[in-house]
Amino acid sequence: MREGAGRALGNYRSRSASDGARARDWRVGRAWLRRCARRAAAGTAAMVLAALGVVAFGPAPAAAVCAAPPQQQPLPTVSGQPWAQQRWGLDRLAALGADGSGVIVAVIDSGVDARHPQLRGRVMPGWDALERGGNGLEDCVGHGTEVASLIAAQPISGTSFRGLAPGVKILPIRASEHTDSNDRGRGNSADLAQAINEAVLRHANVINLSLALSEDRQDVRTAIANALSRNVVVVAAVGNAHNQNGDKDPTPYPAAYKGVIGVGAIDENGVRYAKSQTGDYVSLVAPGQQIQAALPGDGYQMFEGTSMAAPFVSATAALVIQKFGPNISARQVAVRLMATADPAPGQPGSPEYGQGVLNPYRAVTGLLADGTSPAKLPPLPQLRRDPAAEAAAAAVGRRRTVALSLAGGVGALTVLVVLVAVVVPRGRKRGWRPGTAE
Repeated sequence: MREGAGRALGNYRSRSASDGARARDWRVGRAWLRRCARRAAAGTAAMVLAALGVVAFGPAPAAAVCAAPPQQQPLPTVSGQPWAQQRWGLDRLAALGADGSGVIVAVIDSGVDARHPQLRGRVMPGWDALERGGNGLEDCVGHGTEVASLIAAQPISGTSFRGLAPGVKILPIRASEHTDSNDRGRGNSADLAQAINEAVLRHANVINLSLALSEDRQDVRTAIANALSRNVVVVAAVGNAHNQNGDKDPTPYPAAYKGVIGVGAIDENGVRYAKSQTGDYVSLVAPGQQIQAALPGDGYQMFEGTSMAAPFVSATAALVIQKFGPNISARQVAVRLMATADPAPGQPGSPEYGQGVLNPYRAVTGLLADGTSPAKLPPLPQLRRDPAAEAAAAAVGRRRTVALSLAGGVGALTVLVVLVAVVVPRGRKRGWRPGTAE
C-alpha cells in the first residue's frame, strides 16, 4: 500500500449524539463482517467511530479489517417524511419525470452495498483502489452506502425515505476506509486521484466526493482538472471543521479547486450547520443535519455533516443533465444550481452559504439567460398569402368606407333640415332679436 498524504480533514459523516457508533442488527452485521473480513487482508487497525465520524485520507497500513458491529439496532424504516423531502416537494419533481434517468453518478467513498432494498438495481459494478480486482461493491465503513442512498434510493412501500434522483445509476468507487483523521484506515491521495480518473473512464456524468484532504495534492488537482475537461460535474463536501480549536477553518480539497461545486450544510431551519466550514470555496448549501440515510444491508439511521449535504447537490446535477441533455457543460450545470438557489441568511456569495440553498425544482424548471433554459418554443409558422382573400378584404374595406361617408352626409343634411324647419321661423317671429319666444 502506498504511503498517504499526511494530515487529513475528513469526509464528514456524523450521527446524532445518542448513537455514537454505527448501528445495525446482529443478523445483518454478522454477514457484513464475514463478507468484509474475507475480502480484507490481515491487519490490526481498529476503526474509530465517534459522535463525529469522518472518512479521511492519510497514512495507510498494509490492510484493515471491518470493525465488529455494535449491538444497537438500526431503524427498520423511516417514519414520517424526512424534512429535506418536505422542503423540496419531491412529488413535484416526479410529476415532471425528473428522476435522473440515463445519468451516472460516481460515489467515490468507502464503496456501496447494493443489497439494501432501496438500492437494488441502481448500483453498477465499479472500481476498487483498496482491493485488487474489486468492483466497489464492498462497504465495510458504510459511509458510501449512506451517500448513495440519498442520491438513488428507490421509493418502496413501508418507508417515506427515497433518493432525490432515483433514476440514476450509481458507479461505486472504493477509495477510502478511514473513519477518523487520526485512525489508520486505508486510502490516500494517490488512491483518490486514481479513483477520480477511473470514474471518468467509466463515463460518470457526476462525481460525488463526500470527503476532503487538508493539503493541495498535485495528483488530485490534476485528476480534478481532467474530470472537468471531460465535462464531468464534480461535487465535494467542504468539511465539518469550523472553528476547531478556535483556528481559521482549514482549506478543504477538492472542494477548493476551481470548477468544483463546494457544498456546505444547513439545518432544518435553514441555518448553517454549526460545524460546516466557511470560506470562498462554499458554492451553495444543502440539508446536512438530522438526515436519514440507508445502512449497508438493511435499515436506516440519522446522520449529519457536509458529506450528507453533497449528495443532494450531486443528485440535483443529475436531474439537470437529464433535463437539458448530455451536451450541457459542467460549468452550465454549476451556474444553474447556484443561480436557482433559494435565498439564505447570508448575502449571495457569502462564505457561510455561498449562493444560497439548493432548490432542485427551480434548478430543473428555472429560466436562465445562459443557454440552459428549458427549450425555447418553436417560432410561429408564417402566414401564407392569399391574393384573392386580400382583394376581397380590400373591397369590403372600400365599401365600408363609402357607407360610413354616406351615413355622415345624411346625418349632416338632417341637422341642416332641422335648423331650417325650427330655428328660422322662430327667428323671424322675434325679428331676429335675442331672447326667448313668448
